Amino acid sequence: MPINVPIILTWLRIAMIPLVVGLFYIPDTWMAEPARDTLAAWAFIIAALTDWFDGWLARRWNQTSAFGAFLDPVADKLMVCAALIVLLDLGRVDAFISLIIIGREITISALREWMAKIGASGSVAVHRLGKFKTAAQMIAIPCLLYNQQLFGLPSKLVGDVLIIIAAVLTVWSMLYYLQRAWPAIREKSQ
Repeated sequence: MPINVPIILTWLRIAMIPLVVGLFYIPDTWMAEPARDTLAAWAFIIAALTDWFDGWLARRWNQTSAFGAFLDPVADKLMVCAALIVLLDLGRVDAFISLIIIGREITISALREWMAKIGASGSVAVHRLGKFKTAAQMIAIPCLLYNQQLFGLPSKLVGDVLIIIAAVLTVWSMLYYLQRAWPAIREKSQ
């Protein structure tokens, strides 16, 4: 396993997951709910920024690696799924939306693994739809974690709209990836 700054940032993102989740187990007598929500939202934002920054550094410093390419999406999926489960427990996101997003992540991860196994990973390379979906999620989730007024707008409302957009893009991008992979799957299964 290579050790470099981009991979350390990815591991940092994974290490921040228990922090975000753990904040919601702190008793209200230790930390008021608004402070907890603010801290959790900022922790998620910092983790999300490391996602962008580690990829940028890896490309800029020519420190890309097969391990980094594996670990980065795993860290993203763990972070998003953990946050969605917390939000579901808090009643701030609908179970159906959570199932759509988490189910898609599992499905596409399995699809990418299968496509790599049959030598056709290029057909499920990251597409703009997936990037837009990720952007919508990475803005929606901290808004839902924050759950307070933000610049005169209720962050929950902003988060609700964006998480619905993310869910639609989730289904759309999943169908896109499945359609792209289908010819290779059909060819290998004959």
